[in-house]
Amino acid sequence: MALPSTYADRNCSLARALEIVGERWTLLIVRDAFFGIRRFGDFASQLGIPRAVLTNRLKFLVQENVLERVDGEYLLTAKGLRLWPVLRAMMAWGDEHYSPGGARRTFRHDADGGLLDTGDRCSTCGEVVSAPDVRIEPGPGFDPGNATPDPVSALLNTPRRLLEPL
Repeated sequence: MALPSTYADRNCSLARALEIVGERWTLLIVRDAFFGIRRFGDFASQLGIPRAVLTNRLKFLVQENVLERVDGEYLLTAKGLRLWPVLRAMMAWGDEHYSPGGARRTFRHDADGGLLDTGDRCSTCGEVVSAPDVRIEPGPGFDPGNATPDPVSALLNTPRRLLEPL
């Protein structure tokens, strides 16, 4: 039996979610939007994605209300912001299985500097912290020798708040 080309008619929430974010590059675009990238050229240079593919993915994410385009910038919508726990879980899984030096990025509560667990619970105050209140910084597994030398990457490799525009 042939595999379906789409899961749009399936009665499965995971299949429907994968229709939106399961394509190659899509979650990386969303991740970079959380990291503060907003402009087409910055997504293209940071990800090394073919421009035609990026155009299609951004258009689709806007159509699905994950991103919105405002004055030439792509911003996460409320629906897009709800993907933060998914991204955090996937990054933690990737760090656990594919980063022998430890987490590539560390996440902290911006208000008190407390380290966040993979559920974004602050080690200092116990609060579950939402994305706008998260500070990201290089972790023990970050290798500056592997960083690309462009200005966007340089900014992403310094401590900063999520969603803060580059």
